[in-house]
Amino acid sequence: MSAVTSKITMSGSWQPRIHLKNLFYGPGCVENHLVSTLPATSSRVIIVTGTSLATKTPLVQKLETLLDQHHVETISNIRQHGPIDDVEAAIETVTAHPDVDTIISLGGGSPIDTAKVISLRVQQARGSSLTHITIPTTLSGAECTAGGGYTKADGVKVGFRKPEMGVSVIFYDPQYAQYTPKDLWLSTGMRAMDHAVECMYHPCASEVPWKAMSLYVIRELFDCLPKARDSHPHDEEVTVRLMLAAYASSGLKGEGIQGGMGLSHSLGHALGSPYGIGHGVTSCLTLGKVVKLKAHESVENAKQIARLLPETGGSLTGDELQDALQVGDRIISLVSSLGFDLSGLSARGISKDEIPIIVQRALGGATDGPLYDQVKALVETLF
Repeated sequence: MSAVTSKITMSGSWQPRIHLKNLFYGPGCVENHLVSTLPATSSRVIIVTGTSLATKTPLVQKLETLLDQHHVETISNIRQHGPIDDVEAAIETVTAHPDVDTIISLGGGSPIDTAKVISLRVQQARGSSLTHITIPTTLSGAECTAGGGYTKADGVKVGFRKPEMGVSVIFYDPQYAQYTPKDLWLSTGMRAMDHAVECMYHPCASEVPWKAMSLYVIRELFDCLPKARDSHPHDEEVTVRLMLAAYASSGLKGEGIQGGMGLSHSLGHALGSPYGIGHGVTSCLTLGKVVKLKAHESVENAKQIARLLPETGGSLTGDELQDALQVGDRIISLVSSLGFDLSGLSARGISKDEIPIIVQRALGGATDGPLYDQVKALVETLF
């Protein structure tokens, strides 16, 4: 009697992150739990945020009042994409207060990434880490990773990852998202979509929990983003559901991911800081088209992307390539239904002469080859 053997068709690994200690969510969670999450009763805190939140909303004053004697100073001039001048000035401010042990970032990706860079620099200078608490007001997911960066003077963004850059506590409080403009809220929701979709064809993505969570994320985003289009910021349940989906899109991908996220992300970095376009908007422009390119790239890509179709509201046909292409079409249709202007890069003042530069940035400097030609053709459709 011969032994029964089976072909192993699935293998991989997942390395959990250890920096996150608490994740709170729901209305009032900041007021109820923030002070108790400080590392000591004598903790000293600096807030990092942007000008709009500091001057056009009551959130910063509310946070300063809640912190009371723990509050030392507020850095409120962090601009989109975290220009290096803003980051360096913030680092100087924090290092000038040796008694500060905690930094609280309030806002979207730029203040969160800046706070992560500050945490790294302080750890390198002092030999001890800051506690980083974050209160996100967008769906960009910057709080989910131990990575961040800044934008150089030439407009090119530099990113890096270190364990010391991980966030310790996350607060998903809808009361702090109520002042986020609807377009920014929805576009960063598409950035979360970008995280979830690109994991499906990432060579290092684990089946559990990241791909499994991505199926949930796509379903939530396709359900909740149209609801938020009509109700933001008044429906707190939808707001919290979107916040948790944003976390699930990236927070459980683990530490074993090598290289960048994927082509849509690479194009986002090539288009974002150099031309002053928000990363949520770049995801709106690129993701659906990238999905269709990746579906044609390999049978395995098509198979993985096709798994998303039921979560987008479609029905599987059994033709994995066609199902995967339909996922791309449904993403494009969703973006259009959310009301985004997809007139193209020309309308944003970008010349077609920039196409080779954009493609080279997205592909890490490549100037020819089949992939270069495919991406160039894709970028041309963005004008």
